[in-house]
Amino acid sequence: MRKDFYFRWSIVLFFIGLFSCNSESSQKKTTLQPHYLNNRAPLRPNPYLELPLGSIKPNGWLKEQLERMASGMTGNLDIVYSEVVGERNGWLGGDGDGWERGPYWIDGLLPLAFILEDEELKGKAMKWVNWTLTHQAESGYIGPVPFEEDPTPEAGIQKGPRKDWWPKMVMLKVLKQYYQATNDARVIEVLTKYFHYQLNELPSHPLDELSFWANRRAGDNLEVIYWLYNITGDQKLLELGELVQEQTFPWQKVFESEPNDYVFADIWEYNQGKRYPYEPAEISRLNLAQVPGLHTVNVAQGLKQPVVYYQKSGDPSAVNSVKNALAMLKEYHGQPQGMYGGDEPLHGNSPVQGIEFCSISEEMFSLETILKITGDASFADLLEKITYNALPTQASDDFTSRQYFQAANQVVLSDEMDFSYETEHHGGTDFVFGELTGYPCCTTNMHQSWPKFVQNLFYATPDAGVAALLYGPSSVELLVGNGEKLQLTETTGFPFRESVQFELNLSATSDFPFHLRIPNWAVNPTILINGESVAFDHTNGIAIIQRAWKDGDQVELKLPMQLKSSTWYEGMVAIERGPLVYSLKIEGETKTKDRNDRFRAFQEVYPLDPWNYGLIESTLNDLESLVEVQENPWDGSYPWNLESSPIQLTLPAYQIPSWKLINEVPIGLKLENLGESREVVLVPYGTTTLRITEFPFIKSE
Repeated sequence: MRKDFYFRWSIVLFFIGLFSCNSESSQKKTTLQPHYLNNRAPLRPNPYLELPLGSIKPNGWLKEQLERMASGMTGNLDIVYSEVVGERNGWLGGDGDGWERGPYWIDGLLPLAFILEDEELKGKAMKWVNWTLTHQAESGYIGPVPFEEDPTPEAGIQKGPRKDWWPKMVMLKVLKQYYQATNDARVIEVLTKYFHYQLNELPSHPLDELSFWANRRAGDNLEVIYWLYNITGDQKLLELGELVQEQTFPWQKVFESEPNDYVFADIWEYNQGKRYPYEPAEISRLNLAQVPGLHTVNVAQGLKQPVVYYQKSGDPSAVNSVKNALAMLKEYHGQPQGMYGGDEPLHGNSPVQGIEFCSISEEMFSLETILKITGDASFADLLEKITYNALPTQASDDFTSRQYFQAANQVVLSDEMDFSYETEHHGGTDFVFGELTGYPCCTTNMHQSWPKFVQNLFYATPDAGVAALLYGPSSVELLVGNGEKLQLTETTGFPFRESVQFELNLSATSDFPFHLRIPNWAVNPTILINGESVAFDHTNGIAIIQRAWKDGDQVELKLPMQLKSSTWYEGMVAIERGPLVYSLKIEGETKTKDRNDRFRAFQEVYPLDPWNYGLIESTLNDLESLVEVQENPWDGSYPWNLESSPIQLTLPAYQIPSWKLINEVPIGLKLENLGESREVVLVPYGTTTLRITEFPFIKSE
């Protein structure tokens, strides 16, 4: 029944797609029309089209990852964190929390529920969706009912400001996903009325009237405006888009700015600037090299904003500005797992300072958004690096606790750590594992990461084809060619193995393009169809195989991975292979502590193994000969811990007795007084809790 509904909905979108424009490349290949929603003029057509929520299914360990979320905090946050996302929440009509945290949770719970087809989780999510859809004000306003008088404050509960534009933006994302899963017409009606309300209100009540968060994060608002326009063709939505763009923080100008001598007065300057209309002199001082700098999560969300508007402007400088931003983040704040240092403000690239979980969730979503709009495979490369390194390590295996901050080098996790700007306000709990340690925003915002990654494993193309731009064990159902039904099953041990295999099951023989991403790190990649190697071009990282496909066809993509070293803070080095970064394997002892305060009980972790090792220059110059790559026995089940790691590296290293504290980084070491080398084991970053990822560089004699 679910599949029948899915295909009926796809046929509806086929006729919607008749009004959409094809990309130039697809026009040259075929006259087939898209089966899925693309941009209407005057918006620029996109190279990749979203599929209905639920049409992509995870398999193997990836499905287990989502099931662990369902039985962990994602599926039970209303119990774990009932004081905030329970019945008193304002998004359920209550008098309690009425800001971002409730919508944050549903933004992950809803896609998880529909991907897993879990009726219980759907029921939890639908309480929030239905309340929002059935309690719209006559004016068009959606969300918690504003208080007539200021409510009595309650510790840990954000009761307002209830009319703030920002939390609505999260619910807009929820409603879009719900419509993509169900085609519920109420969503179109409610969003149309809300956006007309927004168009009327913004001139006198701008995005940042009640808080600056909305002007920083309005790319989320704009993305849903354009999505609705593509369905309805309502010209007022284009007018609203221009108004939202005008009031949004000018991210593109900041992303294009080069380093200067301006120094932030304090770490909170990121939220003290003049709001709309923006002061040009103030904006010109801002850039991504500053320490402390802009707010880390705002930057992660802001990355998508110039590219979302690029759909309207068509100005390629928007995309270039984001590439410049990512390059600057890497240079001035970067860590090997693909993220950048930011414990609230951007803070530089020291490997011991923190990366906020929310910034991982939001950068992933930004990259997914950018990838669909640009078709640029470099964004997919970075997205996979973050997903398969930074993401799995920051939540516990059972998804019942998380770190607020993680770092490339962390050899002890305790409430005595003092490496972050926020220690004073967060009771020293930024790095430990807990439910509410650090700051609670990540407790509600962490849930969107894995489900949305699954939802972006495959896309349709404007010329009636299919694209696999991210890799993981999964399957997808969609329409291709002249309306033939395709079930595409992906079997792979990626990112731990080099082969990705696809089986095509078709309702009839069909001629359509199959897009495959060729990662930039792949060495001499090959594509085999039914066992025979085929020639292909992969300009800009995408290989396109156009042919008449038959039921049962097999495609194998081989992506050879090569060891390499990369250089980071003060010349420290990391070891990488393919999409994975490797860290020193350190066994740890977990201790539970409960101080009976607002942070609840949490877990500290202390090392049981030595960790103070450096890597010698001669090894780094000959990694292929001196590093042993060992593929461990693996049945494809959950891989993200030391016990289950599917792969490991063994290589020589030198212990550095003088390196006693993690924040004292030895630089320019020589072999003298280091003794004999010893073999150490490195494992994928995402399998670790304690780790050294950036190693001191030891010069050869």
